[in-house]
Amino acid sequence: MAVAAASYEIATALENQSHKVRYSDSVENGSIIFSLSGVAFLLMDAEVCFMSAEEIFLAKIKKFINIHQNSFLVLFAALHGPKEWKLMFRIQQRFLGSNLRILPVHNTANAINLMCTIAKTSSKPYIDSICYRMITAKAYIIEQSPVWKTLQKIKLNSDSVNPN
Repeated sequence: MAVAAASYEIATALENQSHKVRYSDSVENGSIIFSLSGVAFLLMDAEVCFMSAEEIFLAKIKKFINIHQNSFLVLFAALHGPKEWKLMFRIQQRFLGSNLRILPVHNTANAINLMCTIAKTSSKPYIDSICYRMITAKAYIIEQSPVWKTLQKIKLNSDSVNPN
């Protein structure tokens, strides 16, 4: 799948779903930015990477992650075999410690689903909701924990022995 065709299909599908996205060829060809969540995706075809010099596609990725704080590389391949996994490993090694995450995808529908899920969960209302749920779950776990109950009993017992 060529990146230009994938970009066009993805752009059309996202517009049909009423997503607010920007397409930035000035940043990097094949970039899609979800404005509301601040998530950026760079679409690349594994076959194109194999045919081009490694320095070229690594420079493209570097430029992309230097501009976007929350960045994802969407790597298209019909099949992710040993060759594709080695490519992803080389990219991960090169950008270890950076803000880049790699999403291996097989087709446009797969890419759109992942991109929308990530953008949705990265938006402010969802993050607030997730944080609230995490805090509530943590409080519930602590409340129901046998260890916590034992510690409370020990503290009560030590308070009755040592009334300072």
